[in-house]
Amino acid sequence: MKMQYRRDARGNPLSVLGFGCMRFPRKLGAIDMKKTEKLIVKAVRNGVNYFDTAYIYPGSEDALGTVLEKHGLRDRVNITTKLPHYLIKSVDSLDKIFNEELRRLRTDHIDYYLMHMLTDTATWDRLIALGVGEWLEKKKASGQIRQVGFSYHGGSDTFIKLVDAYPWDICMIQYNYMDEHSQAGRRGLDYAHGAGLPVVIMEPLRGGRLVSRLPDGAKRIFASHPVSRTPAEWAFSWLYDQKKVTVVLSGMSDDRMLTENLITAARSRAGMLTDADRAMLADVVSEINAKMQVGCTGCGYCMPCPRGVDIPGTFAAYNRRFSEGKFWALREYFMCTALRQNASSASECIGCGKCERHCPQGIEIRRELKRAERELEGALYRTAKKVARKFVKF
Repeated sequence: MKMQYRRDARGNPLSVLGFGCMRFPRKLGAIDMKKTEKLIVKAVRNGVNYFDTAYIYPGSEDALGTVLEKHGLRDRVNITTKLPHYLIKSVDSLDKIFNEELRRLRTDHIDYYLMHMLTDTATWDRLIALGVGEWLEKKKASGQIRQVGFSYHGGSDTFIKLVDAYPWDICMIQYNYMDEHSQAGRRGLDYAHGAGLPVVIMEPLRGGRLVSRLPDGAKRIFASHPVSRTPAEWAFSWLYDQKKVTVVLSGMSDDRMLTENLITAARSRAGMLTDADRAMLADVVSEINAKMQVGCTGCGYCMPCPRGVDIPGTFAAYNRRFSEGKFWALREYFMCTALRQNASSASECIGCGKCERHCPQGIEIRRELKRAERELEGALYRTAKKVARKFVKF
């Protein structure tokens, strides 16, 4: 299996398959170091050189650092970890957290340091006012941080503003064949690529739901296609087919996942899908969307909302409620609406109707937002939103 590579903005080769370290195998709640060690070593020996972790992933940084140090693999990989900016109250806490990350990872530098789940430009402006910009430049000058970026959940309009807010080196978005026109989407991917940013993809399988929660109709479409691949292989192939995608992360928690992903990555290339393959995947999307409540395509013509409501994001989560279940819908809705300095929830709608005048689908947006609000903004959402806004620094 020969790993394929694509380049970052400085020309460094990055394996198209990245190892997402949030889902290391666990035993009795703790990371199973024996299994984790085997997975990491096998991945590196087969050419994986991009490992993604974060300060808030329990035990992840320490486990990764321990294995890399034990096997002398640090110089063969790129480590991405993240600053939990939502915990930052002053510039003094920056060094405290960063030094702890270096200690956990047993390294003297971070290859890609991301602002974790950056929500909007107002949040970034708060960080700049605290001195994060100067701090990052000093760390880059010292070599402790090689490149700077951000990870993001949310709509394409805000993502584009964030791309323009700072001279980033890299970015990370949720993107898959179901989120082509939601989240940052293809529009965000295109914009970041045009700005010279390598784009790392998270949630290529929507947390495994594009494998384990497929409707029977979608499974039949895959099975009847002349080319035989697993649903996971198709999902990764859809991403590798696009030259603007740099790295695709996978949270591999067993050897079967790793082996299958290595095989898929080895044969990956831009333009690898045929027109028939793409048409088949479009049919799968239609089948998954059969339970869709609102016929929103995520085009964004309804935006911007005068009250800041994330209309496409709300409808994407609302539709997901009926295709994938309430938990995943609420999770996405919370991340994309509540974790903002200015909340973008459906309940912010004042019924002005501006959005409806621009909707090419003719959707009665005000009515559908009310329905989405009733479905998604229950007691659990309101409580979590209140807690987040009390403790998270915007």
